[in-house]
Formats: sequence, C-alpha cells, structure tokens
Amino acid sequence: MDRSTTNAHFNLNYHLVWIPKYRRSVLDAAVKERLISIFSEIATQRKLSMLAVEVMPDHIHLFVSSPPQNSPSLLANWFKGISARLYNDRHAKDGVSRIRWAHGYYVGSAGTVTTETVKQYIEEQTKCRDTSVESQE
Repeated sequence: MDRSTTNAHFNLNYHLVWIPKYRRSVLDAAVKERLISIFSEIATQRKLSMLAVEVMPDHIHLFVSSPPQNSPSLLANWFKGISARLYNDRHAKDGVSRIRWAHGYYVGSAGTVTTETVKQYIEEQTKCRDTSVESQE
C-alpha cells in the first residue's frame, strides 16, 4: 500500500527483530499484551503503520511501514528504547520485572518479498515454536 508525505510517495516496510538481554524467555502473555499496546502507541505517535507484530517468549517480530526520512536504525531505536522505558515506568515496580533489550537487532526490507509473505511468516512463528516445543517433550 503506497503512502505519501508532502514530498514523497512511498512503500517502505521493515521487518525488525530483537531479543531481550541474554535472550531470556521473559516475554509471557501479560508482557506480550502490554508491549503490543506500547508498540501501537509508539507507531501512532511517530506516524508509522504497524503492519504485524508477534511477541515470542525470547524475541520480537515487528513489521512496520515508515516514511523515507526515518532510517531503519532510528525505527529500531524508537521501538526498543521507548518501549523499554514506557514498560518499565508503567509495569515494572521491582527491578526483576524490568524489560531490558539486547544491543543488536535484525532489520530487513520487504522490497522483493510481498507484504503478505512477511505477515504470514510472522504469524506462523507461534505455530512453529509450539510444534518444536511439543516435539522436544
């Protein structure tokens, strides 16, 4: 879907992935709902479109559309930095439940892959993880 600003028409979609510090499985159902709400808030404030999001126990997939003036590194900085700060201020009353993200991240553009393919991949992450967990038991 093409979007536009005053000076540009664009279709820039980025698939961002990052992990909690030490890749610990700390992102449970309650944390997931809170983070999705915070990501949506960040997207709205920054005039971004959140196309898909999946919070797994040990990593996050975020598919977002952004105007050309926002670099992928800026998007990662916004979503990681602001989400940790807001989550910790609102929900982490003790030091144990604080969200801490690892330094790195992955970003890919959806230039040669259709948006639907990336959305389907993100949505299937839960199904794939559930299957692998069952096979390990």
